[in-house]
Amino acid sequence: MDFNVKKLASDAGVFFTRAVQFTEEKLGQAEKTELDPHLENLITRADGTKNWTEKILRQTEVLLQPNPSARIEEFIYDKLDKKLPSRTTNAELLGQYMLEAANEFGPGTPYGSTLITVGEYQKQLGGAEREFLHTSAVNFLSPLRNFLEGDWRTISKERRLLENRRLDLDICKARLKKAKQAEAKAAAAPDFQETRPRNYVLSASASAAEHELRVAQTEFDRQAEVTRLLLEGISSTHLNHLRCLQDFAEAQATYYAQCHHYMQDLQRELNRYSCQNIITKYIGLLVITSSAAVCPNPVSSTFLSGPTSPGATVSSSSGQRPSTLTMEQTQLPVTGTRKAKVLYDYDAHDSSELSLLADELITVHTVPGMDPDWLIGERGNEKGKVPVTYLELLS
Repeated sequence: MDFNVKKLASDAGVFFTRAVQFTEEKLGQAEKTELDPHLENLITRADGTKNWTEKILRQTEVLLQPNPSARIEEFIYDKLDKKLPSRTTNAELLGQYMLEAANEFGPGTPYGSTLITVGEYQKQLGGAEREFLHTSAVNFLSPLRNFLEGDWRTISKERRLLENRRLDLDICKARLKKAKQAEAKAAAAPDFQETRPRNYVLSASASAAEHELRVAQTEFDRQAEVTRLLLEGISSTHLNHLRCLQDFAEAQATYYAQCHHYMQDLQRELNRYSCQNIITKYIGLLVITSSAAVCPNPVSSTFLSGPTSPGATVSSSSGQRPSTLTMEQTQLPVTGTRKAKVLYDYDAHDSSELSLLADELITVHTVPGMDPDWLIGERGNEKGKVPVTYLELLS
């Protein structure tokens, strides 16, 4: 216990002496040992690396998780070294709500079937987002946190130790300077009446100060070398963060590509539903029209009852004509038939679409009620939907 009290008193004395030296340096009343310029540059670069890494880390966390409460929860679980529970993404939750709504409205209704289609794709978007968040956390956020919580703490500890060694060195320099001045003053005015001349005592004090200075200088140089080696390791940290940044950009590109692919598929699904509804609508209209055409006229039936009626032949021939509908009668009405030049190659995704080759000429027209982003294209006997953005309409 006595040893601990002495050590505590000694540490308090050292701390007070360093505080006095630091204050005098700030006030310009004491000399300060300057660090090597190369070491100063390394310290400046390390400080910039730490500050920008913190900013990039915080903003990336905001990008990946905009909800502050969720970020706090993730921080607490990380500090407690526990696994974070799986959290449903917003897109997945939206998709689930759409599916539940479709079951209530009726999956067979147009609205219900569309809700099911869109809901399934929303859940796929949510799954892609979940994978992106996981990949970004492992490949990008974790290395940045490891640097700030591991390497940077070690560097900061050694830098504080270097600062203490520098303060001790400057204290020894000031102590030696005072001892030299007192020795020179005593030598200039000796007191021969003393049994032990002061210059002898002062000389011994100066020798002790010189010894302390040499020890302090050795410790300072050793700590400066250790700190320099750690700071030079910042270059390898930059290389590691560069690889992590490339992984993050690749994960981001993959995520957005998946989202684009899912949305294209969703648009095709919705367009196919729209075209099917239009075709069903017009076919139903034509069936009603053709049924009215083949319905017998009560007046003409009286003429058909007579075998020698001159209109019998005409009635039979007119009754056979509408009984078999030709392909021309069942085609959808078209508007604005014109030529178009294909700008890019296009591969049909299903049988309702027409594949295109760049620079070829095709005939296009539209169907009332059709999606404005699509046209009906014809090339010889081939016919199908084509995207407007792949065409240049000719006058």
